[in-house]
Amino acid sequence: MKRLIALIIFCILPVLAFCSDSLTVIYRIRLNQDIDKAAQRLVVLGLEKSVKAQADIVMLDLNTYGGAVDAADSIRAAILRHEKPVVAYVNMQAASAGALISIACDSIYMKTGSSIGAATVVDQSGNEMPDKYQSFMRGMMRSTAQANGRDPHIAESMVDTANVLSLTPSEAIEVGYCEGIYESELEVAKAVAGDNEFIIKSMDEDLTWLDKLIQFLLNPLLQSIFMMMIIGGIFVEIRTPGIGLPLLTAVVGALLYFAPAYLGHLATYWEILLFVVGLILLAMELFVIPGFGVCGISGIVAIVLSLVFAMVDNAELFHWDGTLNLQPILQPLGIVILSATAAIFGSVWIVKKLYPTRTFDHVALRQELKAEDGFTGVVSGLETLVGETVVVFTDMRPGGKVKSQDGRIYEATLKFGGFASKGDELTVLSAEQGRLYCDRK
Repeated sequence: MKRLIALIIFCILPVLAFCSDSLTVIYRIRLNQDIDKAAQRLVVLGLEKSVKAQADIVMLDLNTYGGAVDAADSIRAAILRHEKPVVAYVNMQAASAGALISIACDSIYMKTGSSIGAATVVDQSGNEMPDKYQSFMRGMMRSTAQANGRDPHIAESMVDTANVLSLTPSEAIEVGYCEGIYESELEVAKAVAGDNEFIIKSMDEDLTWLDKLIQFLLNPLLQSIFMMMIIGGIFVEIRTPGIGLPLLTAVVGALLYFAPAYLGHLATYWEILLFVVGLILLAMELFVIPGFGVCGISGIVAIVLSLVFAMVDNAELFHWDGTLNLQPILQPLGIVILSATAAIFGSVWIVKKLYPTRTFDHVALRQELKAEDGFTGVVSGLETLVGETVVVFTDMRPGGKVKSQDGRIYEATLKFGGFASKGDELTVLSAEQGRLYCDRK
């Protein structure tokens, strides 16, 4: 009996192995959005999930009018590095950055009425960028086409500013940029699977709630808002005494900006560390070192650079020969500068609107100090306060306000630097030019 069972298993195993080998697993990634950081993460994550799903072929279901060149370049590189075949199904449009992504795929299939091409680099207003940007794009298009055995001159023509090239499905077939015209992803799957049985696994089914949340937070509009929260919060915190809502706004903005990028493998630890170092330098300038100098400027530069580099794929920062590539950081730098400008002007406008209202008292401490409230200007005779104990009225970093025993408010500075919180008791060491110089008791 045992021999009979062993014989049956021996006969069945080759059949099962044959059936397993003949089943082609096709992993479908839907890309029907503008090409940005969120799209970059989507495709890279999809390629990683396709490996876990043991997919034989990846199908990129593509319908996009283009987007950011740096994000498209990252997607292109990820596709070229992928070990399994990647096929593009142009489900209507593969324009601009979408054309670059399509050409990076091993084969291209198109739907009736679709088009591919028009890869001229433009700005946010649709105006053509200078020739150095077009030259960079032409080079990427040529090298990508050559990597997959396609005519590089056709790819370069798609960036031609004088007579930009777009191809219909039949035209793309004639020049070797399309392997077939099909009306659905199911037809494409049949074509790429050949005589084998196939199964289509969709990335949409593999996305967890965390994947979807990260994808949502990586939306460029939300990222710009988070950036303005960071810069605006820091700006208001610097301009108003005390620590309150502006700092909390900046912290929340930083968490929402960096956390999705880090979890999505778009930002690395050193970019977050650079941001923290910038905050520390800025805090040292405000709380420890009087005035505003090297620490403050260095802190601002570090914060700006961290925001910029978090938007760039680190693999793009160097050319193939190891030299630094500044091209990918130009657009993110422009976005950070515009967001910073908007945040500063917006913060000033909000503060002016809120200042006359009671709401401002919940945001920051007021800087208008009135005599009827117990405040005094530059007065003589402060020497009589030397040796007395005063109470910190506003946080001192190291300058601020203190209240004397008779209830009057004076300008004061911690003589040896540092920080003192509201309510702390200090001893007056000296008085010069209407200002008290104090130290802890």
